[in-house]
Amino acid sequence: MTTPPEPLIAPLIRHDEGGITSLTLNRPARYNTLDMETIAALNDALAQISADPAVRVVVLGSTGRAFSTGHNLKEMRGRREPDFLRTLLAACARMMQRITTLPQPVIAKVQGIATAAGCQLVATCDLAIAARSAQFATSGINYGLFCATPAVALSRTIARKHALEMLFTGDFIDAETAARIGLINHAVEDAELETAVYALASKIALKSTYATRLGKTSFYQQLDQPLDAAYRGASAALVENLLAPDGLEGLEAFAEKREPRFI
Repeated sequence: MTTPPEPLIAPLIRHDEGGITSLTLNRPARYNTLDMETIAALNDALAQISADPAVRVVVLGSTGRAFSTGHNLKEMRGRREPDFLRTLLAACARMMQRITTLPQPVIAKVQGIATAAGCQLVATCDLAIAARSAQFATSGINYGLFCATPAVALSRTIARKHALEMLFTGDFIDAETAARIGLINHAVEDAELETAVYALASKIALKSTYATRLGKTSFYQQLDQPLDAAYRGASAALVENLLAPDGLEGLEAFAEKREPRFI
């Protein structure tokens, strides 16, 4: 008896409302693994969002019991050609970097488990809120695979010793621990996850779009620069911000003791 083919399901759903774009990983039966098709869908969606002036904030979530369990090991096992594996990991790296270079802030909305490249995805997002039942791990080491690419995002998000403990043990950490070590911003009750994420997204969406976009770019540019270069770049960004329409409006609003009216 042959197994019936899996129904075709879009790997990603996009929804836009009030300046907030929701991207939802939509392969719950596969635990939202980052296979080639899903990575391509995320890359395409992020490229479209980058050029969309109506989008102020992005929320990245998923359906089902897992945020994402990382790369699809069945896909990798079935296609062990070096060229395919290099192509897959290069596409994933482009997608992760596109989140960082995206003009808009990206908030991860995490439920269930986030492991390996799924944990990498959480670490890559600018902000993250998780349900208290969520769990995180870089568990490749349990299968003889050091999570080298997740380590890139993890080591740039949390302290080195916390990162290495996760990478060397593969142990799961709970949402409270993830918040304590800085992998996520907040752990909230499961029933409050949606409300908490969209409250944060709405708060950011009300700020100056110009300032948040310039600020995100400036923040990531200065991280790996020497201190003097970081201050030069940040000072140039602040001068640009002060002289931009939103900056001038903000100064006038402060002087007139009123709420600013951004474009």
